[in-house]
Amino acid sequence: MSAPPSTAETAPSPPRALRLKRGEERRIVAGHPWVFSNEVDEHTPLRAFTPGEHARIESHRGQFLGHAYVNPHALICARIMSREATRPIDRALIEERLQGALRLRERLYREPYYRLVFGESDGLPGLVLDRYGDLLVGQIATAGMEALRATVEAAVRERLAPAGLFWKNDSGARVLEELPRIAETAFGQVPAQLAVREAGLRFSAPLAAGQKTGWFYDQCANRSRLARYLSPGARVLDVCGYVGAWSLTALAAGAGSAQCIDASQSALEYAARNAEANGLALETLRGDAFEALAALAQRGERFDVVVLDPPAFIKRKKDIPRGQAAYRKLNQLAMGLIGEEGLLVSCSCSYHLTGEALTEILQSAARHSGRSAQILEAGGQSPDHPIHPAVPETRYLKAFFCRISSQLG
Repeated sequence: MSAPPSTAETAPSPPRALRLKRGEERRIVAGHPWVFSNEVDEHTPLRAFTPGEHARIESHRGQFLGHAYVNPHALICARIMSREATRPIDRALIEERLQGALRLRERLYREPYYRLVFGESDGLPGLVLDRYGDLLVGQIATAGMEALRATVEAAVRERLAPAGLFWKNDSGARVLEELPRIAETAFGQVPAQLAVREAGLRFSAPLAAGQKTGWFYDQCANRSRLARYLSPGARVLDVCGYVGAWSLTALAAGAGSAQCIDASQSALEYAARNAEANGLALETLRGDAFEALAALAQRGERFDVVVLDPPAFIKRKKDIPRGQAAYRKLNQLAMGLIGEEGLLVSCSCSYHLTGEALTEILQSAARHSGRSAQILEAGGQSPDHPIHPAVPETRYLKAFFCRISSQLG
């Protein structure tokens, strides 16, 4: 009589090794989690791996360096998630990383409105999760994390039990990983618009049609800095203002008036509704930022505070010259709208534009507009976007608070 078939699960096959060329392990040993395709030993059949497959990263001598997921079609062909040989990539690891990220945010924030997971900085490369009360909005940027999507969803249910999770997987990074750009509900009830609370204010923002994951949590700390620089009754201009976060923060802090400029009529409608919901009066102006600033200058308009929070003008290294010229022109136009003395908040979310380069741009713009500039404070991204010390790419946001005056120094 034959034995009954076993009901035990088949143990997964151990991951294959992805071996590096001689000397290429130095950066990995120093803590960087990325492996580039040109660092892989030519005897390792990289193209034999399937996108999302797990691998053991090894030095040219066979030394274990980490557990990673692989995409043989991408320049960054592997991303390390674990550096312990006994800790493979599985649900337990993802739950542990998710719990660690949650502990940090719960210490930092009184209310559940923040970026919960920031990719490599939280040990979950390719994954972003933003929390809006009992709703989560996520983005997956890599084939390896896409292969783990069901595991991430299960871990999110287990650890946070949200009312819903929405994947807004429409970023350009997915194209580089040969992934489709889609937006869809993972589970639960997902509304058409997001509800956000920040610094005592209530906001609404579009979800599917909104920018990024719907809200820019990375600027939260910088917006909170604005109040100390506002004089009572100040006139504020918010350029590329989206749904009015900077504008309404200024009005709530005592500004006398605020005008929000954006190219999206839908965003401005949200900004107007947000102002009304908070009992504030906001002017809106639809238009291209450069054209709108030039038109305001032609009319002789002047402001006490101008906030520039444009989209990234530099997304790749080859964009640097053109992008720097765009930042210089925008800042110069803004300085021309400031009265005898006022404040300019100049931001850049372009990783390829360094803080030093933005400083030089501000000085050049000041000279060309006949103004004097003093940098009073330099801000970065909020602490729910922690910086990975070994990954410079995780430090991308710059925000300079500048005193602009007509007196040349």
